[in-house]
Amino acid sequence: MPKHALSRLVGKFAAAEAGWFTTRAISMFIKAYGINMGEAKLKNAGDFKTFNDFFTRELEQGARTIDPDGANLCYPVDGAISQQGDITDGQLIQAKGFNYSLTSLLGGDERTSAPFQGGKFSCIYLAPKDYHRIHMPMAATLREMIYVPGELFSVNPLTANNVPNLFSRNERVVTIFDTEQGPMAMVLVGATIVASIETVWAGTVTPPAGKDIFRWHYPATGVDAIHFEKGNEMGRFKLGSTVISTFAPDMVTFNENAGPGTVTRLGEHYAALSPTKQ
Repeated sequence: MPKHALSRLVGKFAAAEAGWFTTRAISMFIKAYGINMGEAKLKNAGDFKTFNDFFTRELEQGARTIDPDGANLCYPVDGAISQQGDITDGQLIQAKGFNYSLTSLLGGDERTSAPFQGGKFSCIYLAPKDYHRIHMPMAATLREMIYVPGELFSVNPLTANNVPNLFSRNERVVTIFDTEQGPMAMVLVGATIVASIETVWAGTVTPPAGKDIFRWHYPATGVDAIHFEKGNEMGRFKLGSTVISTFAPDMVTFNENAGPGTVTRLGEHYAALSPTKQ
């Protein structure tokens, strides 16, 4: 299946202002996936000019509460945990019997992956029904963004269990942050039918898709520095995908009751900072 061509074709429809046809498609989608529009700022299918506007819908104020404890990280998205745990020998767990390379995930440069070796990772899958804006799990300053070209395999649990190196093969946008406790990476992974990946500072990063890796660097201080508070929006998917976060060694401890299949809600307790990092 021509995954890139299909995804871009769907993207053209999703961006089109098609009047009643768009409204009908949105209504069918809401019904098919049981989407709770009561928590959205705009609540009716006819309120959205395009399918993309609906899919990246804003939540009503107060629909999510950001964990106020400065010693905690909050979940960055609504979704479900695919895998999370230790980064061991430079490998992350994809599924039972499948690992993949941290260095490959972050774009192939060992200097980028070095600060995260021996740290922790968390992979959260966003289903079509979920809220598709991505927020910051903790306060941070953007230092680098990397576009990594690749495939557009589906990233649902079935493919994660059967396609080796799935997340390090798919197209993705890697974002590297400085925090007071250490470096953090957030990887926005593309997938089949994902029409676009955006960040709040750069707008649309893909499409268009490319064949080369591109890197953008950002200052740590000064008027051009890009700072985020915990819970701030940092990006969005136009149709669903996966967010993988990585943390430096001895930086965070995940909730021991959370694991594969755990449902995540933006703002709720995600992890605790290690006592030495608080």
